[in-house]
Amino acid sequence: MTDSKAIEKLRSEIDRLDQSLLALLNERARAAMEVGGTKSGRDANVVYRPEREAQILQRLQRANNGPLGPEAVERLFREIISVCRAAEAKPSIATLGPVGTYSELATRKQFGLEIDIKLTSSIEEVFRLVEADHCDFGVVPVENSAEGGIHLTLDRLLTTPLKICGEVDLRIKHCLIGSAGNTSPSKVLAHQQALSQCRQWLDVNLPSIERVACASNSDAVRQVLENPTCVAIAAGEAADAFGLQILHADVEDQPGNTTRFLALGRHAVQPSGRDKTSLVMSAQERPGALHTLLAPLSEHNINMTRVESRPSRTGLWEYMFFIDIEGHVQDSNVEKALSQMKVNAAMFKVLGSYPRSI
Repeated sequence: MTDSKAIEKLRSEIDRLDQSLLALLNERARAAMEVGGTKSGRDANVVYRPEREAQILQRLQRANNGPLGPEAVERLFREIISVCRAAEAKPSIATLGPVGTYSELATRKQFGLEIDIKLTSSIEEVFRLVEADHCDFGVVPVENSAEGGIHLTLDRLLTTPLKICGEVDLRIKHCLIGSAGNTSPSKVLAHQQALSQCRQWLDVNLPSIERVACASNSDAVRQVLENPTCVAIAAGEAADAFGLQILHADVEDQPGNTTRFLALGRHAVQPSGRDKTSLVMSAQERPGALHTLLAPLSEHNINMTRVESRPSRTGLWEYMFFIDIEGHVQDSNVEKALSQMKVNAAMFKVLGSYPRSI
């Protein structure tokens, strides 16, 4: 068989498979719509079920034999789920804007493209919109692998009635963005955290250029439109959104730089089988108080994946401890451990149990 005939045969096979996929996807969408039609009570208006979507993705990852890789399978089926979910209704999601922020990218990674996204001017506004029932969910950054916790988010988690219902890890790839041919910029604009994450690159490549902190990386890109002599640090998608050029890619100092985002909602999430629970607490003022507080985790064979302290703002040298553990509050060992910890804590709050990022 000649090469042209072989290619034509393969293309015919692809066409046949595409027809089958289309029929199956429409069948899946109809089934999703029927599920929506059978819901009642509180579930009637709930179109996003984090635990159910996590179970679907976990099952598909286990069943995957390639050649598609795990990340490709996750991206593909998250979007299929998003499209089918939208056939029932589009959830409204608040996140930090303007267009092109990492928060927007994380939101679309978690929920897919078929959503009603509300881009806000601050993290506080994300919390407020969801608390006031103006949006179904919110997505906020909580920690960065290079710079640590996002203090605005951590402080707001102390007071909000919202529950964490999901997490998403986003690889941060900073780009230097500006007008084409701008090799001698007057200023570098970016969020303060982005400037910190690119400090070494800037020291080597733009050592004498003034660095100006902005409200967000996307705001920095917007300002470059108004002043073409400046450049900005932001995600590459921001260059496309604002019609600018990527002058240099991958300008972050740590290649593995990753930010973790939290999805927030008004309702608790049921177990998915692979969960994480986030807590915040303070220790009583007595010797060995923190050891006593955390001891139940070891006693009940629970892995603690993160601990971070923050000043409590209620007294000198008093701290709140933000802790992540593996498991769900409905797991018997987690339930027993948390009951013991609550007794020993001066302050104790469960921030949410939710599916771990894949």
